[in-house]
Amino acid sequence: MKPYLRNKVPVAFEEVPEATAYEAGYLVTKNAGWRNVRPVVDVMKCKGCLQCYLYCPDGVISRDRENGKIKIDYDFCKGCGICSKICKFEAIKMEAEQ
Repeated sequence: MKPYLRNKVPVAFEEVPEATAYEAGYLVTKNAGWRNVRPVVDVMKCKGCLQCYLYCPDGVISRDRENGKIKIDYDFCKGCGICSKICKFEAIKMEAEQ
């Protein structure tokens, strides 16, 4: 099978992503229960830079309207740990699921 190649690069701004694929809360099925670690946010260390939001493959991170920090929807989080790795302020730690 040959890969499809385009002759020219699209220049329309509609085709350039600005953020994650979907806004937080878009997923429709809850976590299947196989997650063994989960991210926990230290709100004192969080600067609200939203790098974790941009890198989250599940789109479960959003900004809390009250304090401007992040919050995580644990119903849909897979526990992959990307948010913890990308946080340069070490505000997200992975803890064992209980």
